[in-house]
Amino acid sequence: MGSNVPGIDFNNPSLYQNRELSWLKFNDRVLYQAKNKKSPLLERVKFLAISGSNMDEFYMKRIGGLKQQVIAGILKTTVDGLTPQQQIDACHQYIDTYQSEKERVAKDLLFNDLSKAGIEILKCNQLTGEEQEQIREQFYDNIFPLITPQSIDPAHPFPFISNLSLNLFVTLRYPDEQDISLARVKVPVGSGADRFQRVNPHDLKFVLLEDLIENNLDLLFPGMEIVSCELFRVTRNANTSKDEEHADDLLELIETTLKYRRVAPIVRLQVVPDMSTLHRGQLAAEMGLDEKKDVAVSRCLLGLRDLWELYRLEMPELKEVNHLPIDHPLLTKERNIFHTIREHKEILLQHPYESFATSVGRFLYEAATDPKVRGIKMTLYRTDPDSEIINYLIRAAQNGKQVAVVVELKASFDEQANIKLASRMEEAGIHVTYGVVGLKTHAKVILVIRQDFKGLRRYVHIGTGNYHPVTSRLYSDIGIFIYNKDVGRDATELFNYLTTGFSPKRDYKKLLPAPKILKKTLIDKIGREAACHSKNHPGLIRFKMNALEDVDIVKALYRAAHAGVKVELLVRDSCRILPGIPGVSENVRVISIVGRFLEHARIYYFHNNGNEEFFIGSADAMKRNLEFRVEALVPVEKESLREQLREFMELQLHDKVGAWELQADGSYQSVNPNPRKGAASCQDKLIKLAEKRQHEVQRLRKRKSRQKGDVTLKKKS
Repeated sequence: MGSNVPGIDFNNPSLYQNRELSWLKFNDRVLYQAKNKKSPLLERVKFLAISGSNMDEFYMKRIGGLKQQVIAGILKTTVDGLTPQQQIDACHQYIDTYQSEKERVAKDLLFNDLSKAGIEILKCNQLTGEEQEQIREQFYDNIFPLITPQSIDPAHPFPFISNLSLNLFVTLRYPDEQDISLARVKVPVGSGADRFQRVNPHDLKFVLLEDLIENNLDLLFPGMEIVSCELFRVTRNANTSKDEEHADDLLELIETTLKYRRVAPIVRLQVVPDMSTLHRGQLAAEMGLDEKKDVAVSRCLLGLRDLWELYRLEMPELKEVNHLPIDHPLLTKERNIFHTIREHKEILLQHPYESFATSVGRFLYEAATDPKVRGIKMTLYRTDPDSEIINYLIRAAQNGKQVAVVVELKASFDEQANIKLASRMEEAGIHVTYGVVGLKTHAKVILVIRQDFKGLRRYVHIGTGNYHPVTSRLYSDIGIFIYNKDVGRDATELFNYLTTGFSPKRDYKKLLPAPKILKKTLIDKIGREAACHSKNHPGLIRFKMNALEDVDIVKALYRAAHAGVKVELLVRDSCRILPGIPGVSENVRVISIVGRFLEHARIYYFHNNGNEEFFIGSADAMKRNLEFRVEALVPVEKESLREQLREFMELQLHDKVGAWELQADGSYQSVNPNPRKGAASCQDKLIKLAEKRQHEVQRLRKRKSRQKGDVTLKKKS
């Protein structure tokens, strides 16, 4: 198919959403979950915490990166026609509106709805005299030793303010003197103190840690008169990557980068409304910020991520019923997992509906303990520092198996944890490498080499999510066990590339790896769908991913839709394509699912004139994933598994509870703004489907067992 379509300019900026603004709209959909009064109360608190944490990371990564471009004098526009500074301005304008809504939701939720449920967040002066004495004693014993006040004067320059820290800007003076002194007090959240301080263990009254400190400043500054005490919070740029092309030691480079990140430029200063104009300007000047653009006045709780403390209260009546993943029905404990995979050739895993621990975790455990296993190779992007995954790999090495792990040191915000894990594994004798210079290793692949009765055989796991036992309970992901000669060879080629960096002419028969093959293949397959589309054989493309940002992929989808192909997209957050544009994208539909689990799976489907193709893997359709990361998609060829994926996508495309549909103007509309209470979302239905598959397999086993028993009885008779 030609690259041009007569009468349509696919470079027209009006055809594309801005990536940053599109992501901000996603965070609006998260915030909506916090104000949905049909949801359990503490689940709403959780979503408010997530929306705040999301915004912190947005400033750290996205605004921070745009500011770097502005400083570098970059004026190049993105495909949607905006320069870096114009994007920052547009984001600030959007965030101002978001902030007003967030403040309204937070005030209603934290001080009205929680109070009605018996969870009170009070000011110290609202406590009884006895309670004030009690909380002051708690402060003196448990908080006071953690605090180090810092004066600000010619002998004590303005102190370093750490990222995402809460701070009190205190003005004080000696009695009977007019000269003002300044001090900074860091609120020690996360350094041994909770943000929400329980007044006593017998009820659910809380005071905020910063309020508790403010009401006990006389202990920190004895004999001084406190003139004012004002809360502020800073966010620092997290884009601190160095040039690894010239790095002799990648581990040392990442450690240096982390040290630099601690002192990286501040990109946002948050202050409370009652901070004086003088002090606001003083802080902005000290931090090198534009007071009008970089200072945000917040009328709700600063640092909403700390609301996770309230969510962890043991109050199950205020939460969703705890979901317990089922064991995959084919992976019975009685049988060696490699025998099961060898028999079925492909086994699809749906997390968190099916257990990660008894599938992927068990796969690694048996690989570590099975005497016939000779080697394990694995990519590791993120995992829990206390994960059993690491223990299994170490155990395998101790059992004399060849173990090689490709650790991604540059996994955002997990760099320090991955450095420690890498060192721990190396000390245990595991061969640890850090991937290919210039590329992040984002692929999720495990290769196990086992001495079977017919020689060495390769067993592969490929997934869409991290090998992280904790997030596997919270994220919706897909994985697959495969026993296939071509996939095994491809996985071997991939690991050889990751451990050597050499990639002249590697031949892949099944896998679609990035950055060499995947993007071109996806564009070719989109073009093929358009080429074979006809009235009698209509084309259909279905993609599910976290983000659709790559301009070349978007243009290919526009061309296919213009040719008549139906394009159905499940895109969780950022999405550049716009549906419903006359003459261009009437055949495009975009749905975003926001629910109790974070949608994280990537599925690519092509109707292909009836010869359907399904691929799953780690890659989103983003330029960074397709061109600057090592990714891998694998085809799902077993018809029963393809039917599961088809059912999965159908449920999400027709969800009536947590689905939002993208409009031609870039806005999102809830598919069903007022679902009846208790209505089942697509995620609820996927829980039921997993249970149904389990029951069907169990019923089949019982039937076979009875038939076997009948045959035995007949033989005896």
